Amino acid sequence: MKRKVGALEKVDADLSYKDDFSRQYNQYESLRTIYMQAPASATDEGSISFRDLIDFVAHVADCYPTDTALFPEDLIQLLVLHHGHIESELREKIVGSLVLLRRKDIIDSPKLLQTLFPILISTPSKSLRALLYQKCLSDLRTSNAKTTNHRLNRTFQTVLSNLLTSDRTSSKGLWAVKITRELWKRQIWTDSKAVEIMKEASLADNEKIIVGGVRFFLGGDKEREELEDESSDEDAIDMGKIKHQIGINKKSKKKARQMEHAVATVKRKERKKKQPHPLNFSAFHLLHDPQGFAETLFFKHLQNSKSKLSLEQKLLVLQLVSRLVGLHKLTIMSLYSYFIKYLTPRQPSVTSFLASLAQATHKLVPPDVLEPLVQKIANEFVSEAAAAEVASAGLNSIREICVRQPMAMNDTLLQDLVMYRKSKDKGVMMAAKGLLGLFRDVAPDMLQKRDRGKEAAMGLRSGERKEQRFGEEAVGHIEGLELLEKWKEEEKQRKALKQGDEHQDDSGDDEEDEDGWEVDEGSDLDSGGWQNVTSDEDANVIEQEVRPSKKAKHDPSISEEIENEDEDEGEHDSDDEVLDEDTEDIPEQASEAAKLGMSVSNLATTCILTPANLAQLQKLRLAASVDSALPAAQRKRVAAAHQAALQRHIDDPLTAVEIEGLASLSNRNTKEQRIAMAKAGKEDKDDVRKSTTARRKEKKQEQGKSTTNREKARRKNFMMTLGKAKGKQKKSLVDRGKILKAHKERGKRGGKRGNKG
Repeated sequence: MKRKVGALEKVDADLSYKDDFSRQYNQYESLRTIYMQAPASATDEGSISFRDLIDFVAHVADCYPTDTALFPEDLIQLLVLHHGHIESELREKIVGSLVLLRRKDIIDSPKLLQTLFPILISTPSKSLRALLYQKCLSDLRTSNAKTTNHRLNRTFQTVLSNLLTSDRTSSKGLWAVKITRELWKRQIWTDSKAVEIMKEASLADNEKIIVGGVRFFLGGDKEREELEDESSDEDAIDMGKIKHQIGINKKSKKKARQMEHAVATVKRKERKKKQPHPLNFSAFHLLHDPQGFAETLFFKHLQNSKSKLSLEQKLLVLQLVSRLVGLHKLTIMSLYSYFIKYLTPRQPSVTSFLASLAQATHKLVPPDVLEPLVQKIANEFVSEAAAAEVASAGLNSIREICVRQPMAMNDTLLQDLVMYRKSKDKGVMMAAKGLLGLFRDVAPDMLQKRDRGKEAAMGLRSGERKEQRFGEEAVGHIEGLELLEKWKEEEKQRKALKQGDEHQDDSGDDEEDEDGWEVDEGSDLDSGGWQNVTSDEDANVIEQEVRPSKKAKHDPSISEEIENEDEDEGEHDSDDEVLDEDTEDIPEQASEAAKLGMSVSNLATTCILTPANLAQLQKLRLAASVDSALPAAQRKRVAAAHQAALQRHIDDPLTAVEIEGLASLSNRNTKEQRIAMAKAGKEDKDDVRKSTTARRKEKKQEQGKSTTNREKARRKNFMMTLGKAKGKQKKSLVDRGKILKAHKERGKRGGKRGNKG
């Protein structure tokens, strides 16, 4: 049978095989007629022969298309009508034959899915459900392998959506959730239609379907990123190791094929890296109506007294609602009053409720709604009688709320909470200092003078930091852009001095930027059209205008600002200090602000900031801040904290682990934990004491590399080396010269086998 299958697949239809095929096909039809009449009464021998005949006809169906025209319909009819009565092996063979016919393009993908999916959601057989689920996913992946099959995707997505909306209490919709989530994870379905399917699943009445839909929104994007990282990391090929093995071992065709395969794999991965990265939008950003979705979720699953969800399931729904409210800045007033009854230390999973409350906070939430919640957290969690872990979690949650809406805090409560920075417990002290540092940046006027710090006090005195109003949005600008402009000017001057030409044109200096970005010759980073060129007389006029008046000298705040401006006067280019003649009567403070705004807008509108420029801008900001005066070790910790804050995206969720983060500092280790930590530290010390040779040896052993002949000779048994040592002592000078000469020639050849050349 197998020989016939192989022969018929390799050659075209021929008269010599026509009779054999007709005989086998007639036997198949007779057995199919028996199975259609009574599938349960078939014998084991009859089932085996029928299974082999189905396999045979499926393999050669493309060679005899006219004779097997009804073969796919016969298999579909047999599977649909009698899938619950025929044996499992025959059932699997029929499914596999249909998939084989799909690969041979005898039937199309919609036909196959229309056959398998209704059986998937209705059959009671667990093994058959697993098989059909795998085949459906495999067919969808194959259909979208080269290009996206939009027609098939829309058809199947409509089927899944109708399955969820037709009967919201049925558990059949769970298969729609599984298929959509798997295809989303593998980046086959990345459109809004897939998100709408999971939205309908979240609004279902079945608990399992609700949890599946909610978990998709909370973790679907993370699963997709993890799968992408795993696919990029797997099958890593060490080219150096393969070349080393081929150079040492005996040459063979097999090794050469392995080398060619490895090189082809590496080239394919390099081409894949150079391809443009697909735009994978988060599921939250593909929702059509996030306000309506969040309101329906909240009122149907959380506030509804008839809801059958458990506390853990309600907490998942609450996390989803809070993510939607915080990300899209939605308004659901009754959501915040819902948190009141859960904000107690005795509540199970209370840190998750605190994290959800912080996530649901944004700048458009009225402070009157949040003030009772912050007061409740402070009264329940932060007190002298509360445990250190409880107080730390409460302070940390209050800080997360105030990061998103600083106006939720009042002066009296803030003074009480800031006093906990003197606590003896490290977790409470760190949480209170974090709250203090936040309000030094966002609202230093709410702090007492001794708590404001140097930078905040200077900002209040100069008027740079003003009191925020509800709903106020900051004007979009890049902070510290004047520092980057100053750095660019210094780099230009340094390059000009290095080349020996101080008066070189700016366009010549900017043909190639310091960070490797090429700039066109016609573009100029400092030109926004016409350039303002100042003469010596204009420069003298500007110097006279900038000089302070007698009244300004008596004002300490203005005099400090003018002194700082005089120090920075030589660092700015003359183009940025040009003022209109109409601004002669404006006070000095306003003119300086106008100059600063002009320089910022000039660089931002005439220059494309590269990633390297943004990285340099971050370094300049850090160097210009007050943190630069700190000791080196403390400055490194501050820089690491700033970098971690920048890496945290707005779409990233706030979890209970982050609320409990500082509480772990309050836990005292037990005796067993201290012993384990001491042992771990001892092992680390042993690793530090190891020599460089020992570390190289361990690294070689981990990589599976062999040792050198000299290292092997050192480990050889002493008695085995005595004979060779005695022979060396008896060698004459001529013999030693011959051996050395032979050794050099052998080295030029590449060893005994002559691997080189």
